[in-house]
Amino acid sequence: MKPSTRSKLNAKPGPRFEHLLVPADLTERTEKALQLASKLAVSDTSRITLVHVIQTIEGMRFDELRPFYKRLEKKAQTAMTRLASRVAVRGAKVESAVVYGRRAEEIVNYAAAHDVDLIVLASHRVNPSRVNRDWGTISYKVGILAQCPVLLVK
Repeated sequence: MKPSTRSKLNAKPGPRFEHLLVPADLTERTEKALQLASKLAVSDTSRITLVHVIQTIEGMRFDELRPFYKRLEKKAQTAMTRLASRVAVRGAKVESAVVYGRRAEEIVNYAAAHDVDLIVLASHRVNPSRVNRDWGTISYKVGILAQCPVLLVK
């Protein structure tokens, strides 16, 4: 007699992520993070937000550089639209946002302000012989500061 297998009805459900945030640095690493986020999404009830942070220049008034920042924002929106269209999102709604400020801080603030359940963030591999160098990375800062779970994609 075969051992009984657990029916799908009795199986424990996996984590349910309804709002996933994918910080977009507009590289192919972001595409990998977005693909993973689409697999973790709860289909038709989920939404994935791509957020790109335009780093502001310290010591300069925003108004002085407004045309420059607006060009960067337009370029980022175009890239995020293209990125989202290349990824099969299995029914989850994909939206995008552009914010200004310090990258790690703005990602964490955005997640807190918009009830994000999970941040899916592209990260680079850490060199074990130079670990101290990697403590200042955006992914490290977001992982430490975020109030929701953070999944690093390498």
